[in-house]
Amino acid sequence: MTVRIVFMGSPDFSVPTLRALAGDGSAAHPFHVVGIVTQPDRPAGRGMQLSPPPVKVAADELRIPVIQPQKLREPQAVEQLQAWQPDLIVVAAFGQILRPQVLDLPGHGCINVHASLLPRWRGAAPIQAAIQAGDAETGITVMKMDPGLDTGPMLRQRAIPIGPADTGGSILARLSQVGGELLLETLPGYLSGEIAPQPQPDTGSTYAPMLKKEDGLLDFTHPAAELERKVRAFHPWPGTFLLWQGAPLKIHQAHVQDGSTQPGQRLVADGLPAVATPAGLLVFDELQPAGKKPMPGKAFLAGARDWAQ
Repeated sequence: MTVRIVFMGSPDFSVPTLRALAGDGSAAHPFHVVGIVTQPDRPAGRGMQLSPPPVKVAADELRIPVIQPQKLREPQAVEQLQAWQPDLIVVAAFGQILRPQVLDLPGHGCINVHASLLPRWRGAAPIQAAIQAGDAETGITVMKMDPGLDTGPMLRQRAIPIGPADTGGSILARLSQVGGELLLETLPGYLSGEIAPQPQPDTGSTYAPMLKKEDGLLDFTHPAAELERKVRAFHPWPGTFLLWQGAPLKIHQAHVQDGSTQPGQRLVADGLPAVATPAGLLVFDELQPAGKKPMPGKAFLAGARDWAQ
């Protein structure tokens, strides 16, 4: 029997899970993605032209019907969900809350592919939060959804290490692949009743709120090691920056170096721009002045002779 699935997701993270569910189109594939729900097109790029979310692009390629409601509770969206008659709804970084009307629609409920080892880092930005906090590992949790925010019972988890050079982008790429693989490994057992949802632990929960671009401002009253983790966690999005000459100076890559001076003081360390913190120097390997392309730290200093205070 083929399982009818509605998929809900939006960013790049969601696409490998969608492709795993869609399969190769063979008769032996047990899942049939009957419809996709994703976010509306948004303005993007310098021209701020409307751009579809990555899941919409994949849906068109896979020739699967797709809807893009502003809110999932819109009557037309609910009617379409009901018309698709899903046995199961799979969610991977959709970006909207599912209300009981939707949670209760499919016979097998709603399954979420979440990018953390729950209950640690519930919320919208678990990958960035794990790197910024200095966690040694993160992972994927496949869980059954309930009305709470990432509070539902868990089916399976798989961990991956966070290395000293990992960024938000590198961890996202790895976890997106793990998510699709773990979901396909988990669903047969869940649907047959062999894998029973297990409640999340009562302790150890943390929350990773949605990030905004302004959250990337670096505060040099914090230690350099903490700021270096933030640079990696927020790369490529939402990015980190400091204010220089009245404009944002984006920081793409940095490292920590020993040194002590007044926190916030700009200086040159081994030929690279740096800023002092209460514990060490944050040295900039690659940065991007406003209106220019990313450049190495040494190239930046060649045109910013007033950098050091």
